[in-house]
Amino acid sequence: MITHIVFFKFKDASHIAKAKNDLLALKAKIPQIRYLEVGVDILRTERSYDLALVTKFDSLEDLQSYQVHPAHQEFVKFIAEVKESVVAVDYESA
Repeated sequence: MITHIVFFKFKDASHIAKAKNDLLALKAKIPQIRYLEVGVDILRTERSYDLALVTKFDSLEDLQSYQVHPAHQEFVKFIAEVKESVVAVDYESA
């Protein structure tokens, strides 16, 4: 199993709700996603990111298919316009 975690920091907090809803909608659109969770930061400290995405895939190939899927690419275009920064970690998991 591959776990894909992404943290988003937005230029403007008004984009958080749309990003969360758009990410949650990916589960129904991309069959390779085995698990998807989205969380909004509640501490709002200086070091916090605004939104976290945790997804799981059966294989690296499934993660790569997700990355190029049109629904994911549409989200990537939106994020490119509204993000301050994005960081990710991908690792093998149980």
